Amino acid sequence: MSLLSVEDFVSARARIADRIHCTPIQTATLLGEAIGAPLRLKCENFQKTGSFKVRGALNKLMQLSPEDRERGVITISAGNHAQAVAWAARATGIPCTVVMPAAASKIKAAATADYGADVIMHGDVHEAFDKVHQLERERNLKFIHPFDDPQIIAGAGSVGLEILEQCPDVRTVVVPIGGGGHISGIAGAIKTQRPDIRIVGVEPEASCAMRQSLDAGHAVHLESMGTTVADGLAPPMVGELNYEFVKAYVEDVVLVSDEEILRGLEAIFTRAKLVTEPSGAASVGALLCGRIPLAADDRVLAVLSGGNIGLEKLATLVGAWPAATGEAPRPRISGSR
Repeated sequence: MSLLSVEDFVSARARIADRIHCTPIQTATLLGEAIGAPLRLKCENFQKTGSFKVRGALNKLMQLSPEDRERGVITISAGNHAQAVAWAARATGIPCTVVMPAAASKIKAAATADYGADVIMHGDVHEAFDKVHQLERERNLKFIHPFDDPQIIAGAGSVGLEILEQCPDVRTVVVPIGGGGHISGIAGAIKTQRPDIRIVGVEPEASCAMRQSLDAGHAVHLESMGTTVADGLAPPMVGELNYEFVKAYVEDVVLVSDEEILRGLEAIFTRAKLVTEPSGAASVGALLCGRIPLAADDRVLAVLSGGNIGLEKLATLVGAWPAATGEAPRPRISGSR
């Protein structure tokens, strides 16, 4: 299975550049002091539709054939990919259907519908996948995979290219993992040019398909999963192509508990003055709780992958923040990378 070249990532970025944001990098001095290394945040919560997902969706839809565009597209998502495909479909004049699990965020479902998609809420995540393929066949629609697609990955890689330009001195990049499209793109775009930069992925303990895939030596499908506050990081599988990217380019994938994710969310909100969803805070949670060993001279960038959270849920999570029970443990500081 061949991986993408740097030219693939550069072409994707040029294709979508005038329709998306080059998201800002924000310094996080107090959080850096807590982890023992300078820390910067890549704010994909400021991206169109509120997450990185629009990068890959737009790159994919812009390259569809006239026949596929006329047929229309269909996808499945718990929220951020749903909004991204709906937005990109409207931007490119393509009819769009989105299947979402019945328990998906109502805020995200409403936003997806507002972008013009036909939204179908159906079953749990496994049943929703069955439903999307049923409708794909019945309605002769073009399926847009949320992560296991080279054009989706190439679009996500534009984040990596921006990081190289904005932070040329970075040594460690930390990325949340769901199905693996985001980290595949970032790692591929960075490592094909700067193999010295360390890439670390972060998954919830309750939904860790990529960690299990690496341990098993192949992409796995989770028959059952626990619940996690980071619903955007909880697909039942990782992509075959995504697994190959992570195996080739990512140094480690670490796991975090919901409590550690909430520590990251609280710190981002109170110290960096940014609002993310729990999935977007997993990278900071892993750093604050010492899941990623750092060298004394490390320079770290954490990707905030999305900011789509409703006020009601945010208020609920504020009450669940573990900060009042004591400070997060100091991270492990090692003398080498």
